[in-house]
Amino acid sequence: MTRTCFRSSLFGLTALALGASVTPACADARVEAAIMAPRTPVSFADLANRLLPSVVNVSIAAVLKPDQDDEKGSDASPPSGPQVPKGAPGSPLDKFLHDYTKRKPAPNRPPRRVQGLGSGFIIDPSGIIVTNNHVIEGADQVVVTLHDGTEMPAKIVGRDSQVDLAVLSVKPDHPLPAVPLGHSDAARIGDWALAIGNPFGLNGTVTAGIISSRGRNVERGLYDDYIQTDAAINRGNSGGPLFNMAGEVIGINTLIYGGSGGGSIGLGFAIPSDDARGIIEQLRRDGHVSRGWLGLRFQDVTFDMAQDLDFHGADGKVGHGAIVSQVDAHGPASVAGLQIGDVIMRVGERDVTGQTMPRIVASYSPGAKLALTVWRKGNVQALGITLGKSPTPPDMPPSDTHPPEHAKEAVGMLGLEVSAINAELRTQYALSDDQRGVMVDHVDSSGTAALRGIAVGNVILQVGQVQVNTPDALAAELSRVKEQKKNEALLLVQDDDGLRWVPVPLSTD
Repeated sequence: MTRTCFRSSLFGLTALALGASVTPACADARVEAAIMAPRTPVSFADLANRLLPSVVNVSIAAVLKPDQDDEKGSDASPPSGPQVPKGAPGSPLDKFLHDYTKRKPAPNRPPRRVQGLGSGFIIDPSGIIVTNNHVIEGADQVVVTLHDGTEMPAKIVGRDSQVDLAVLSVKPDHPLPAVPLGHSDAARIGDWALAIGNPFGLNGTVTAGIISSRGRNVERGLYDDYIQTDAAINRGNSGGPLFNMAGEVIGINTLIYGGSGGGSIGLGFAIPSDDARGIIEQLRRDGHVSRGWLGLRFQDVTFDMAQDLDFHGADGKVGHGAIVSQVDAHGPASVAGLQIGDVIMRVGERDVTGQTMPRIVASYSPGAKLALTVWRKGNVQALGITLGKSPTPPDMPPSDTHPPEHAKEAVGMLGLEVSAINAELRTQYALSDDQRGVMVDHVDSSGTAALRGIAVGNVILQVGQVQVNTPDALAAELSRVKEQKKNEALLLVQDDDGLRWVPVPLSTD
């Protein structure tokens, strides 16, 4: 009797019939079955148990000014939000809802304290943590809570609002459990993904799903390149990690499209780790991000545009790239010879489109020399360009999320006392969240500062060209000025009327 090998489908799994012996055909079918069968994990428990200690809760306190809106939606995304019922026209309910939804802050209403929650993850055992910028934006106090409940004050090392990333640091008594950044470019649509975070303050919540799509542009800015996942993420998951099955971070959960109340509907978006890696390194090193700049405007080349231009790639298919629509005079692109109508096909060794080019160019530092492959009126040519510095100023971290060693200092040579700017002073004087400098909280009426009009409530930002953000920094810079045998120090002072330079004689006492 001839033995045959056949397959049958049972609950979506491929099964092999068993015989007394296995023929070569059966062996081949068994290998094929192993490849085709879905590899659903029996459990995520071991992986979750290993990764949970590396995920933290990030809580902040901030001062909300009267003209600020604290309703940004779930994880700063544009959800549909809760639906407000309508009352009958002219009814008390209709009036209440109108007043509630259209309310305006009183012009003299004082600033108020607000708190927020988000997630983050540890990338260095020494206490380096990654989260979203919108989680800590405007914070004057940041606290990190570990998986075991340990709370520690955190310092904002650096932040970048354009890609929505921030780096924090804490000072632990022992090395912390850290997780590595994986390679998101290797992740495929359909791969399993695990999200861990603190939705609605529920610490250590683990959800699983798949990578639903790659390279999503949700029109939040120039650098959109999100991983889409159906792993449930909600308000509070922002800044938390998206893991692959090797326990590597392949994304930073950032956005959701929420249902009523901001709940998850299976549309979550994460910043790819390969996009985040260079930014995180810059934030750790410099505290801000410096981006390269071409000095031009461009659009994505659509199929119709390529057809109209008769623009084709080397393979004969319709070409892809970024078409130049404006060149800034005297900018790097103008110097390199780029013209309106040119189509940039490659930057360095990387193919580009109108969507990917901003992110690729921004990954290079100002001053970098790049080779552009450009299509111009039917001809392909190479142009060299030296990147300039982006005109968009970088986001600087606040100065007071970590209390300085000395919060107050008497500056005898000026006849005043200063304090580090903290949450209470921000509230009292309605200072902005990114206010720099030191606060004047006492002035000796016979001192030189008083003679030059410096008063309590003024903020000293600079001594000469040097920024001073702590009392110790001010004292040290004044001492340096005095060591140079100068008789007065030039101070940049902020009062109710704005900024002014004040030369203040140095006391010889």
